[in-house]
Amino acid sequence: MTPLISTSRCRSAARGLLIAAVSLLAAPAFAADDSQIRFEVTAGVSAYARLLGDGSVEVGTNRSKDRQVLAASTDEEGGGTRLGHADYNFDGYQDLDTSATLGQVNESVTVYLYEPASGQFRALAAPEAPEISCEGFWSLTPDPATRTLSSSCRSGPMWYSDIYRYQGRQVYLYRSMRNAFLDTEALARVLALAEVDDAEILTVWSTWDAAGKRLETAIWNAFDPPLKDAPMPGRSASVVPDKLLLYSKAGDTSTKRYLLKGDRVELLDEADGWLQLRYRNPRRGPVLGWVRLPSNE
Repeated sequence: MTPLISTSRCRSAARGLLIAAVSLLAAPAFAADDSQIRFEVTAGVSAYARLLGDGSVEVGTNRSKDRQVLAASTDEEGGGTRLGHADYNFDGYQDLDTSATLGQVNESVTVYLYEPASGQFRALAAPEAPEISCEGFWSLTPDPATRTLSSSCRSGPMWYSDIYRYQGRQVYLYRSMRNAFLDTEALARVLALAEVDDAEILTVWSTWDAAGKRLETAIWNAFDPPLKDAPMPGRSASVVPDKLLLYSKAGDTSTKRYLLKGDRVELLDEADGWLQLRYRNPRRGPVLGWVRLPSNE
């Protein structure tokens, strides 16, 4: 899958506040004077950072007279950079971030992690993977409760999110989203969604391990990124027809399994007019299968 937003495209894209539904997590605090900040890295260690005129930032701590000069996020005109800090790797130390608005709605973020052993800051590299929607870090938000980093960007009318986690010193793609191409009329003929929200946009969320292996999928609201550990919840629905055939995989032509009217299921994935479901059988436990959506032709 080609990334929906590349670095070059994001330079002409737009930043802004995420829609309220996406911004469920508190953003890192920025200083009132964005050109320079002082902050406490940890007890007894304070840091100072100031923007230089060449698109870089000078940073140092009270541990040493030495100063580092690091690259800063900049907008298309080379200005408008802001400095901030947060604990981006959940080690109890405050890290430095720089951010810049690109085209009104997308915020590019660069993070420098504080290293206690050396007393210096090192760049946090953004992962690269075909499944990533927002190449780089955008409106990056750390969530200590789930130890995840959420990166969100806008492409056209849609907001996309990537969720990252750490393995050792490196971050990896933990959860990603892609559009769910569902024919709502066809879907309504076989499944009735519970608690329909007009503002809801269904997407397919995937969970990945550090090696890039897909562990699971679930269809969920685009504006409510699932951050907790697997298994992910799938969008809840109930079976509409008296009998709904349940196939082992998409494209199968025969099956002996079926669901009955009123059975509660969760939506997990979609592919070419097929929908993967999970039915929690009271005796056998979770049962997975695919149903074929009816054609409207």
